[in-house]
Amino acid sequence: MKPEDFNFLFGAWAVLAMIVALVIGLAIAAFICWLLVGNYRRIPEPFRVMDPAKVWFLLIPCAPLIWNFWVFPGLSRSFKAYFDSVNDTTVGDCNEKIGLWYSIACATSVIPCVGYITGVAALVLLIVYLIKANELKNRIPVT
Repeated sequence: MKPEDFNFLFGAWAVLAMIVALVIGLAIAAFICWLLVGNYRRIPEPFRVMDPAKVWFLLIPCAPLIWNFWVFPGLSRSFKAYFDSVNDTTVGDCNEKIGLWYSIACATSVIPCVGYITGVAALVLLIVYLIKANELKNRIPVT
């Protein structure tokens, strides 16, 4: 084999690895959207700040940098509106601050050098938010 053949093979494997990473990342993003849509749908319609189908806009490249500011705090406000209507004050702000901080961390993760730190912070905040949102969802009776 010539040295050029090794360069071609390395390039082909690199492209394949990028495609696999893209597919895995898209699958994870779709799973997160599916969880968020389930949370929005459990909230009775009069209390929803946003239509659940609009959550899927998060799959558009670069859109989450802005759209996160509507989806995550909006879900918290929807939960808060519902729990206020049933006079449940034990829920606090329904994780609105965590959703806002997650959105800010995502938006700042594109800044060079700072992005690594805020990217890790965004991942931790996302996991915490999704767990807490699921707990709130489970407190709403299925209709």
